[in-house]
Amino acid sequence: MSKKSTENRITIRGARQNNLKNINIDIPLNAMTVITGVSGSGKSSLAFDTIYAEGQRRYVATFSSYARQFLDRMDRPQADSIDGIPPAIAIDQTNPVRTSRSTVGTMTELADHLKLLYSRAATLYCRKCGKKVEEDTPESIYRKLLRILDQDAAFHEIIIAFPVTIPHNFNREEVLGHLAAGGYTRIINESGDRFDVVQDRVGLNPDNRGRIIEDLEAALKHGNGRVSIFPVDDDTAVLKPINFSSGFHCAACDRHYTKATANHFSFNSPVGACEKCRGFGRVIGIDEGLVIPDVNKSLRGGAIKPFQSPSYRECQDDLM
Repeated sequence: MSKKSTENRITIRGARQNNLKNINIDIPLNAMTVITGVSGSGKSSLAFDTIYAEGQRRYVATFSSYARQFLDRMDRPQADSIDGIPPAIAIDQTNPVRTSRSTVGTMTELADHLKLLYSRAATLYCRKCGKKVEEDTPESIYRKLLRILDQDAAFHEIIIAFPVTIPHNFNREEVLGHLAAGGYTRIINESGDRFDVVQDRVGLNPDNRGRIIEDLEAALKHGNGRVSIFPVDDDTAVLKPINFSSGFHCAACDRHYTKATANHFSFNSPVGACEKCRGFGRVIGIDEGLVIPDVNKSLRGGAIKPFQSPSYRECQDDLM
């Protein structure tokens, strides 16, 4: 089999571990594969004693001899060949203590791995505008600007600016004085207690890459992670700004978000639990249909069913 045909799969030939009888199998990588079968068919022998054992054995073999003495060594599984196998982890089959909050995921500890996976692979979208929220860097902003230029050749020059908000204990003149002391004297846009301070005006082309990167770094620093790019068209007219942010912040809507953590995907954490059921998956409440099953009855005629039992008859009398 060629290298290209095995680079995206685990290839096992002649597996004879435990009760396996010369099994040949190809398992695709980057996919979820489920092994099923009747009891004693060799599911564990294939998954744990063959695939996991070989992956773990090869991973441990990459350590130094000093480090290997502190790690559990696994025997080579009985097979003619095993190719394309990456380092592996395995979740033990145990019988943990069950609680009212236990699920299949928690009892197998699979939930811990999944919530960690989701927190790393999660993509954040703004709840207001629906745009993808990313942590931009000067390099990523520069690349995005070049892509925008490729799509719209109406401009070749940009004004790099950063926002400044007037603090409540300062006035406009004091803030402008502090900016002027730092060499910032040009304001391109002003609205209420916020204005955009010009960092630089530069042509958008590969020859100016270093200068643009430096300008973006300075603008993000002074703008607390935010920067606005004002395109300038061929008639020197300043166009609508394009906003970027280096944090989990939607620059278009000016909304801040927190970075995804494992607790955001855990029903046992106040951060990730449903606000209504608190992670239990069920809600205790009053079913009005059971309290008043017949809406045509009057209160005296026994509309409230729980009050009609001998133990709650006193409540019916008090109601009347």
